[in-house]
Amino acid sequence: MVFALCLLPALLVFSDAFEITGRLGANPIEEIQDRFGIWALRFVMITLTVTPLRRITGWNWLVRFRRMIGLIAFFYVLMHFLTWLILDQELLLSAIAEDIIERPFITLGFTAFLLLTAMAATSTNGMRRRLGRRWQQLHYGVYGVGALGVWHYWWQVKADVREPLIYAIILAALLGYRVWWQRRKQRRPQQAKQMPVR
Repeated sequence: MVFALCLLPALLVFSDAFEITGRLGANPIEEIQDRFGIWALRFVMITLTVTPLRRITGWNWLVRFRRMIGLIAFFYVLMHFLTWLILDQELLLSAIAEDIIERPFITLGFTAFLLLTAMAATSTNGMRRRLGRRWQQLHYGVYGVGALGVWHYWWQVKADVREPLIYAIILAALLGYRVWWQRRKQRRPQQAKQMPVR
């Protein structure tokens, strides 16, 4: 059910493209790109929210969905990228290279895409065992993906930054919670050592 709900925004994009449930407006390619991009950012934020929410509520069952939601985020990023690559740039390598090099917000988005691709490719249990501690370090990169995604969105909209600002605040809160949790974990052993033995 969760998987089906996660795919619903993509199904609505396709059904609007064929004018079944609605229309994509005057610039359909840009609309498709924007919708996939916004949902990609939302699912990155949802992925980052799973662990804090589990710790606060004690709902350990949420962990079962974290990998799936992360892969859904990658799916939307991939669709956003493919829409730009195929429909917008029409696979013209010179135009693609020029966009990536000369337009900073596309450089940021492409970097986020590469990072998320690495995480998606190593998301299996087998890869986790093979990479060991490096796996954890790589997958902490999802915070970097979130930051790059927000920055990419902010630079793209240029004038009205209200919506990217909301995502920036959410990301800052999630990063702040992580820093607080790590410091709390580090203080616990020190406090245990300082406690008097009775």
